[in-house]
Amino acid sequence: MKRQGIYCGALLIFIANFGRVFIVAKQIQAIRGMNDILPTQSPLWQKLETVLRETVSAYGYSEIRTPIVESTDLFKRSIGEVTDIVEKEMYTFDDRNGDSLTLRPEGTASTVRAGNEHGLLYNQEQRLWYMGPMFRHERPQKGRYRQFNQFGVEVYGIGTADVDAEILMMSARLWEKLGISEHVTLELNTLGDPAERAAYREALIAYLEQFKEQLDEESQRRMYTNPLRVLDTKNPEVQALLTDAPELMDYLGEETRAHFSHLCELLDAVGIQYVINPRLVRGLDYYNRTVFEWVTSSLGAQGTVLAGGRYDGLVEQLGGKNTPAVGFAMGLERIVLMLETLELTKDIPATVDVYVTAMGDASKIEAIKIAQSLRSEMPHLRVMSHCGGGNFKKQMKRADKSGAQVALVIGEDELANNQVAVKYLRVKKEQELVARDALATYIAELI
Repeated sequence: MKRQGIYCGALLIFIANFGRVFIVAKQIQAIRGMNDILPTQSPLWQKLETVLRETVSAYGYSEIRTPIVESTDLFKRSIGEVTDIVEKEMYTFDDRNGDSLTLRPEGTASTVRAGNEHGLLYNQEQRLWYMGPMFRHERPQKGRYRQFNQFGVEVYGIGTADVDAEILMMSARLWEKLGISEHVTLELNTLGDPAERAAYREALIAYLEQFKEQLDEESQRRMYTNPLRVLDTKNPEVQALLTDAPELMDYLGEETRAHFSHLCELLDAVGIQYVINPRLVRGLDYYNRTVFEWVTSSLGAQGTVLAGGRYDGLVEQLGGKNTPAVGFAMGLERIVLMLETLELTKDIPATVDVYVTAMGDASKIEAIKIAQSLRSEMPHLRVMSHCGGGNFKKQMKRADKSGAQVALVIGEDELANNQVAVKYLRVKKEQELVARDALATYIAELI
C-alpha cells in the first residue's frame, strides 16, 4: 500500500491511498547545547550543590540570586566589547519595548549590578555566593554547553591579599571534600594596576608588531584592542613567538608586588601549593592584580575547572563608588564530568531509603498511614509508597528499581498481628517481622 508523507509545521501528515489521514506529531527535542539533567544524574548534582553550599556557609558567605536576563549594556561595560563573550557568544535580543536584553553569560556583572542598585557595596563588606544557569552561544562539547550551571563567590569592600587567600583556601577545601585535590593544580599571576598594565601593554604591542605577519588572524585582531589576550592563545605557533615577550612582572610597582608576595606567603603558610604562570591573563577585561585558575589534566587536555581574581575597578565602572572586589566562578558540568571520569560517584545514595508495599485493600490504608508516620518521625528518611496496585511480584520489582535499602510489606497477616515485614533488598539477609510500634526505632538503627 502506497503512502505519501507531507511535512506541515510541527506535524507529519501521512495520507494513505484509501483517503484516510494519519497525523503524527513531530517530536520536539532540546535546543542544541542545552541539556536535561535526568533523575539518574540528579543525585550527583545534589551532592555537589550540597558540598558547595556547606563549604561557603562555613566561611560566613551569604547567597544572592539575580535575574537570568539583564540589560545588554551591563555585559558590554563589564566584560569588555572586544572579548569573545560579547562579540560572539551572548544570547542577545530586543524585547517588545525595543530594549536590548541578554541572557547572562556570567555572574559577576549581575552581582555588582544588584549590589549597586540595592546599596549593598559602598563603605561595606560583603561576602556573597551564587549558583544558577548561564548562557553562551559557543560550540557545544563534553563539559561545555550553551546553557551551563555556574557557582561563584564574590567579596566586596576588602582590598587586602588575605581575602584573596581566603577564597583560594575555600576552593582548596571544596576539592578536598569532593575528593579531587590530587587532580587539580592552582596557577597564579598578577595583572597589576591599570597604569602598570597600560605601560606593559605598550611594550607588548611593540614586541608583537615584530611578528605581525606571523600571527594568526585572531591574534592580529587582538594585538591592538586587547593584546594581553594574545598571551592566552592556544595556537602553538603563536605561543612559540611569545617566548621572548616582555614579562608583566617587570612593569609592576612596589605595592602590587607586595600584594602578590603576601598572597603567596599566606598560601605557603596553610600548605596550598601553586604554580606562578606569567602568561595567565583571564578572558575578561575587568580583572586587575590577582588572577588564578585551578586546572586539571584528568579530562584529557588540560582544562580550567575554577577561575577568578581581583576586579577592583568594576563596581565604579558600573556606576557605584570605588570598591575593591575579588571572586571566582566554576562551571558545574565540568566538575560533574570530572567526578564521573574519576569514578567518584559510587557513594552517591539512592533517592529512596524505604519502599512501602501493601497486599490487599485493607492493608493499603495501613501502608499509607505507616509511610506518613515514618516521614513525620524521621524527616530525613526518604520513603516511597507503592501506588497503582499489582501483585507481590510487581510491587517487589518496583521496590528494587527504586533503589531502596528495604521494602516494608503489609499483608493480611501483618495487619492482623500489628506487624510489618521488613524485606532486605541490597544485602543477603532474612526477612524480619517487626512490631508496628517499634518500626521507627528499627528503621532508625538500620538506615
